[in-house]
Amino acid sequence: MQRVNRDRHLFGPGPSNAYPEATAALGLPLLGHLDPDFLTIMDQTCAMLREVWGTTNTRTLPISATGSAGMEAAFVNVVHPGDVVVVAVNGLFGQRMCDVASRCGAEVVAVEHDWGQPVDVERVVAAHPAPAVIAAVHAETSTGVVSDIAALGVAKGDALLLVDAVTSLGGIEVSADEWGVDIGYAGTQKCLGVAPGLAPFTINERAFGRRVEKPQSWYLDLGLLGGYVGGASGPGRTYHHTAPVAMVASLHAGLRRILDEGLEQVFARHEEAGRILQDGLEELGLELFAAKGHRLPELTTVKVPDDVDSAAVRRYLLERHGLEIGGGAGAYAATVWRIGLMGHNARPDAALLVLACLEDALAHVRG
Repeated sequence: MQRVNRDRHLFGPGPSNAYPEATAALGLPLLGHLDPDFLTIMDQTCAMLREVWGTTNTRTLPISATGSAGMEAAFVNVVHPGDVVVVAVNGLFGQRMCDVASRCGAEVVAVEHDWGQPVDVERVVAAHPAPAVIAAVHAETSTGVVSDIAALGVAKGDALLLVDAVTSLGGIEVSADEWGVDIGYAGTQKCLGVAPGLAPFTINERAFGRRVEKPQSWYLDLGLLGGYVGGASGPGRTYHHTAPVAMVASLHAGLRRILDEGLEQVFARHEEAGRILQDGLEELGLELFAAKGHRLPELTTVKVPDDVDSAAVRRYLLERHGLEIGGGAGAYAATVWRIGLMGHNARPDAALLVLACLEDALAHVRG
């Protein structure tokens, strides 16, 4: 468990970016999950999620679990045994998509890319003549790369387009309807600036019409969850599970914070902070990992210099400056740093703080 330290600055890829409004909402008096005031909060939360997702989908809701459950819900509801599922793999979370799809009984066609590179749309579309589902990660958390989902939407044919937007939603543009996204999921702990615990989810009528009648997960069955949020599967609500009321209230506050600022302004703020950080890292002589032209502003990946111990730098940052950055993922665990400027941390002063502390850490470790 992470130690509680109010002076700690967290700039990794994990739950470190909460807006003050979202944090404050967690401390409000709890409402019952059937209280009419809470049901109003839930309805408003779903409406705000539609704005952030760029969709009119009725079935847009916060699933009561983390983003990984959003991934699971996306696959178990639309992948039938024997379906061909093409997955664009350019990082850890594309690999996880393959695992989840295979557990649904799919014939998985993995289109492998070098980590640090964006999805090659032509290769993905050419991988199979008639897949049931094409799946891709918009913003790959493990590599800091953004891929062109709109181009996949144009080329998907009759396949359903399933998209991971965990690290993009609320930080860069996501236009689900315009891009042809049929199913999308995200997490609250990245650019939405809310504690981990919910998976903002959206599915359109086209995808819902192809759903598995009885998916292997009762809890994540969207046919049942529609009545839980109200109106999606008919009039009124049906009991499905006890909602995590504090988390929904926190998401409500975080979304309100984002929409009050304005999505375009929020995107511009993330872009500015990321540019300052990435330019500053290169000025320090460090090499960025993600392909130029496809780098996320909210999650920067940096190659660890050959003469530097990654763990020693991260430990010094934590102990000396109370600042945490993330290590790499998979084969790059010790050779890449991941620095997140998301949500509340997407600010120039946060970028400058990271640069100053990292420069000091490098000097100390190199001695």
